[in-house]
Amino acid sequence: MTTLEIELKALMLASLDGNAASYRSLLDRLSRRLRAYYKAKLVTVGKGKVEAEDLVQETILAIHLKRHTYDQREPLTPWVHAIARYKLIDSLRRNRVSFSEVPLDEVDEVMAHDDSADAESAYDIRRLMQRLPQGMQCSIQAVKLDGLSIAEAANRCGLSESGVKVNIHRGLKALAALIARETRT
Repeated sequence: MTTLEIELKALMLASLDGNAASYRSLLDRLSRRLRAYYKAKLVTVGKGKVEAEDLVQETILAIHLKRHTYDQREPLTPWVHAIARYKLIDSLRRNRVSFSEVPLDEVDEVMAHDDSADAESAYDIRRLMQRLPQGMQCSIQAVKLDGLSIAEAANRCGLSESGVKVNIHRGLKALAALIARETRT
């Protein structure tokens, strides 16, 4: 086990025991690593920082919602990487990236998909989303949960495409802040 793995796993275990400071530290460290991971992957399909940041927020949210599924006997980083990989795959699908645009060694990852949905996590996200303004709720629901394109979401929500993008970005940040607040109490 690497030093990084030991440190991250210790933070995760402490956070699962209710240590809010460890949880904030874990999410901060994972965010930095995920940001680098997504930037490197997205550059190959012509995407940039905005898409990478959206994926970081989505992944951090997924880690929060699925943290109860983490097997404490196993290393943490492969579990985080699996979540990150599936978020990347979902994003590529949602944005209709052609398989020809994905590096050959990753095509099997794009084809794989985990359709399982945890009912408790779905409840948590819907409960938290109710605390967001309607435009953010609609944008996040349409693009991130229903898999619509930005244009389709703009049409559904009665917003401009840039309005949808801003709502998603700000909404995911607001959700992350709500999650952080909930873990402190």
